[in-house]
Order: sequence, then C-alpha cells, then structure tokens
Amino acid sequence: MTGADGQRDRGSTARDVRTRVTVLVALGANLVIAAAKTAAGLFAGSPALLSEAAHSVADSLNEVFLLIAVRRSKRPADDRHPFGYGKERYFWALLAAVGIFVMGGCFSVYQGVQALRTDQQESLKGYPAGLAVLGVALLADGGSLVRALYQARRHRDSTTDPALRTVIAEDATAVAGVLLAAAGIALHLATGQVAWEAGASLGIGLLLVYVAYRLTREARDRLIGEAVDTELRDGIGDFLSSQDEIDKVAALLTMRLGLDSVLVAARIDLVPGLDSEEVELVCVRIKRRITGKWPEAEHVFLDITEAPGPAEL
Repeated sequence: MTGADGQRDRGSTARDVRTRVTVLVALGANLVIAAAKTAAGLFAGSPALLSEAAHSVADSLNEVFLLIAVRRSKRPADDRHPFGYGKERYFWALLAAVGIFVMGGCFSVYQGVQALRTDQQESLKGYPAGLAVLGVALLADGGSLVRALYQARRHRDSTTDPALRTVIAEDATAVAGVLLAAAGIALHLATGQVAWEAGASLGIGLLLVYVAYRLTREARDRLIGEAVDTELRDGIGDFLSSQDEIDKVAALLTMRLGLDSVLVAARIDLVPGLDSEEVELVCVRIKRRITGKWPEAEHVFLDITEAPGPAEL
C-alpha cells in the first residue's frame, strides 16, 4: 500500500466513524420520539401527531439502511465487483428515500385527507400532552441536526456522503414537521377546527414527498454513473495537457464509483517519435502521477490513439 493509499484509507475510516456516530445519534433520537409520538397520537386521536409518528418511524428504518450502507460499501473489490462496492452507499440511500416517501409522505397525506373527510369530533384532552411531546421531539431532532451540520461543516470530506446528507435532510424535515404539527394542533385547540390539523398533516406529507424526490434523484444519478465535479475533472485534464509527451487530450471521461473511488479514462495523442517501450513507460508514469496527486483516482485508463514511431515520420 502506497503512502497516498494509506492516507486515503485512514481518512475514509475516520469519516465513516463520524458518519456512523451521527447516524446512531439520529436513530436513537428517532426511536424514542417515534414511541412518544405514537402513544400521544393514539391517546389524543391527533392526525398531525400520528403523521409525525409515521415520519419518525420512517426515519428510524432509514437510519438502519444508512448504517448498512456504511458497512457494506467498505468491502474490498473482488472478481464479481472489480471496482469495489462503493455504490452500495447510493443504493441504500435510495431505499431510505423510498422509505421516506412511502412510510412518511404517503401516510401523512392519508391522515390529513381522513381528518378532512370525517365529521367526528375528537376529544382534545390529550392535546396538551401531545404538544409537550412535540417540544421534546423538537429538542431531540434539533440536537441531531446540529450534530450532522457540525460534521458537514467541520469535515468537508463528509459533505458528499449520502448517509450524512440523508440524515441532514431527515433531521431538517423532522424539525419543520414538528413545527407544522405544533402549529396545526395549536390552531385546532384555539379554533376547534380540525381543518388546521389536517392541513398540517398534508403539509408534512408533501414536504416528505419533496425531500424523498430530491434524495431519490441524487441517489439515481450516482447509481447510473455520475461524472466527478468540474474542478477535479479540469485539474486532471490540465495535468494531462501539461505533459511533454502528450500532444492532445482527445477525450476525458470520469465516473464516481464511491466516496473515495473515481474512474478516469482518457483518450490521448502522444507526440511523434516515441517507440513502444517509451509509450509504455510514459503511460505508467502518468497513471502513477495522477493517482499520487488525486488518491481517489483509483482506476486510470489511457487510450493511445496516435503515437507514430520514428519509422513513420
């Protein structure tokens, strides 16, 4: 293992530990909150509380998916998966987004519609306790969100981690959902009109559907093969163009294989006058320099489209 590989692996391990702790904090908070919201929602008969309970249950299941993603994505490459398992992270993030949509968004919309359709007047005795539960949930979700944002701000290498991004999206949505539910319940108490609470449930559901759509689109892009960011691509392209042995970079293709793995494929024209042995040495040197400069570029392929030898001049 080279020094660059060792440094990358240590950084990757440290990032995964931070992400795992962040996900565990969010999971613990959501499990407690889900139980409290469910009990309070059933006791009070509150559609907004039940919507928030479904939201927390969905988040809890999704955090389990994210923990699986962190563990499975670290498996080494093998014959069946020669480029490794880095994209497992995006697959499980996609399942988490689907969970948000089905368990959170759809159930919340259903609760809101049912509340609007029913004429039954529920007792409001349990609502003050429900508001207290939402207050505790706001503190727990807010604390989890602060932790996730702190990691993203303090450790820039974590910002592209789908597990961390999903936790941030879930916690931010949870805080917004708690505020919507509290507003709907408070207005229901003040006016006696269940429409306010039903509207809060619908708002929570639509918010979850939107968040699920954004997370799904992001995971889909990574799964089907997404190019690296422009800064990295331009850096590699400029490096190739600056090499004395390269006459022209005809094409440069990149694909992100995981958080720490990038595939680089370049079609290049070499300057005239190089024999086959020199061409091989040049390719090896360029590949090593790219990997040394950008450790995430694990797989570098150079396609020599033109390298006329002395006999051809």
